[in-house]
Amino acid sequence: MEWNQIEGQWDKIKGKFKDKWGKLTDDDLMQIKGKKDVLVGQLKKNYGIQKEEAEKQIDEFSRNLEKDKTM
Repeated sequence: MEWNQIEGQWDKIKGKFKDKWGKLTDDDLMQIKGKKDVLVGQLKKNYGIQKEEAEKQIDEFSRNLEKDKTM
């Protein structure tokens, strides 16, 4: 799924991100508001991973959202 689609549907799909990254709080999700750069920062902070790894995980997850039949 393209990131602009994710951003536009954030309220609908943010739970999927919380399912994937359980350390994201509801407050984190409200702050992210579909912004990829903010999500990268939260993953770095909450999981102690580097920016490149966070981006890789996000990109892989967003590609898999495309295949998700519940979307």
